[in-house]
Amino acid sequence: MRMTLGFTGVLLLIPLCIFLWVEMDKEMKTQAAFQKAVTEKVDVDHIHTDETSFLLDKDGNRFAQGSSGVRLYATDEEIPQFLKDVTVYSEDQNFYDHIGFDAGAIIRAVVKNLVFTHIQQGGSTITQQLARNLYLTQDKTYNRKMTELFYASELEKKLSKDEILSAYLNIIYYSNGVYGIKGASMYYFDKDLNELSKAEMAFLAAIPNNPSKYDPINNFDQAKERQERLLDILVLEEMLDSAEADQLKAETINIRQYKNTDLYPDYAVYAEYELKQLIAAEEGYKDRLNRAEKPSVKEQIFQELDQRTNEVLGSGIIIHTALDPSLQQKTVTAVKQNLPYEGVEGAAVLIDNRSREIVSIAGGKNYQKYNFNRAYQAVRQPGSAIKPLLVYAPYIETFQPFLSQTVNGDSLCIQDYCPENYGGLEYGDVSISRAFLLSLNTPAARLMNETGIALSFDYLHAFDFAYVQPGDETLAAASGGFTYGMSPIELTDAYTSFIDGSYKPAHAIRKVTDKQGNVLYEWEDTQIPVWSAQTTSKMRELLNTAAVSGTGNPAYLNKPYIGIKTGTTNEWADYWTVGLTDQYTGGVWVGHDLPENMRSIETDRPAHMIWKDMMR
Repeated sequence: MRMTLGFTGVLLLIPLCIFLWVEMDKEMKTQAAFQKAVTEKVDVDHIHTDETSFLLDKDGNRFAQGSSGVRLYATDEEIPQFLKDVTVYSEDQNFYDHIGFDAGAIIRAVVKNLVFTHIQQGGSTITQQLARNLYLTQDKTYNRKMTELFYASELEKKLSKDEILSAYLNIIYYSNGVYGIKGASMYYFDKDLNELSKAEMAFLAAIPNNPSKYDPINNFDQAKERQERLLDILVLEEMLDSAEADQLKAETINIRQYKNTDLYPDYAVYAEYELKQLIAAEEGYKDRLNRAEKPSVKEQIFQELDQRTNEVLGSGIIIHTALDPSLQQKTVTAVKQNLPYEGVEGAAVLIDNRSREIVSIAGGKNYQKYNFNRAYQAVRQPGSAIKPLLVYAPYIETFQPFLSQTVNGDSLCIQDYCPENYGGLEYGDVSISRAFLLSLNTPAARLMNETGIALSFDYLHAFDFAYVQPGDETLAAASGGFTYGMSPIELTDAYTSFIDGSYKPAHAIRKVTDKQGNVLYEWEDTQIPVWSAQTTSKMRELLNTAAVSGTGNPAYLNKPYIGIKTGTTNEWADYWTVGLTDQYTGGVWVGHDLPENMRSIETDRPAHMIWKDMMR
């Protein structure tokens, strides 16, 4: 009987043992796979901490930053030893003794948390905090805490204690959107790390323990109390003597808060957009987009480009621009003061004739950073403002007529296209100069037809009009009829060809460097001839005549040279004024974000007035 029971028991235990063995094997494999995943993810050669990028104006003065918050990187040599010591005694007194986690601190935290229904105290070491900020979330859950231990252990295997502490000081949060000790030094004291006093170092070291509670701006007294407690700890640990600690406590802490210098958001946002175009040109994304045929492939490339641009902006670059602060202020003010009408918006661009650089941009009459920037994002019909580029210059370049040569200004129909002059008026034979001065539509159609539509557009394709379509190549384009149109920056940029007959794309960015001044990106455009000297001279004469006694007259200024062309689209949906002086080329667009009739403000000449105020 005993043998039978024993044999039966053994038989029953065999499946149980097999089950336990299988489950243990699964768990061991799961843990091994998890450990392998952690090991692979902890790549100490590529520990990345974002840094704030800055934009500089033409004189090298900072006027904007390329991301929210303040993130600056400090090398280990830049961080004073006293700052390292006080941080260790503030956050993790057993830092140099543990293997990534402190068992005693964890036990104390568990005991305290048993009193509450959710985690109150974490017991995290400096290594755990670094692991959390690099690889995990800030969730207060036991599962996340356990995962954190694995990552901390792996960091301890791959990095020295000094390397861990340096990385921690570069990534930890110091309240008010500030990350890293170098950013904290600049934000709260406007100093480099080597300029900080010991009292200031201890004050900064007090913040990370509880960034909200010890916020120096809103809770200065609490931060000061913690600073003094840290100094007392240093005395107990014989890192300071009592007299020096008292002296440091007595030192006045003067907060000199960093001001986020986003002074000119219209220009800054465009510069960031241009950075993306520059990266696309230099790193092959533009060529890939040109070769891609499927929309899905293009979308993938765009996503990769966005990610790459964000990486570059988060790497602490310096974007050197051509921004002229005084002209920027004048441009923005001109747009705002001349558009008192509800719902009516505007954009303006100013380009330096000598350098062909964009020196000012207005993206709207009350532009806020990262809102719709009409200077480059508003793609609208150009109206008659396109005629110098698509009709008159190509015709003159092809035939070199005298400007007194006549062209018929009566109505016409060519292959079902029947343009009309403003008000349906007919003018008979008029000179080229007068047709241009009055901005007549029927002579424009006749001239373009004689030049040839294909040849006219060949000249237009010399410029950077990204939204011009193959289907736009019709006579309707002579008066501004396009599928989409062009942006104020694009149209103004093309008008720079009337400076001297050559064209070089205008840019806001001069170069992009790292913090050491090494050039990372720079435009490499070449200046190309578009119009002959004879054509350029005649076009400048036409533009000047229009400014003096034609449609551009309300914007006229007494300058060594001035030339203007205007444009109005169907139903008065858009007003354009584009032209140049001896120093600058400027363009203005006025309209609604969703096109509406603006005939009621036509006689106010808002686009003219903006251009005049901007160029005076």
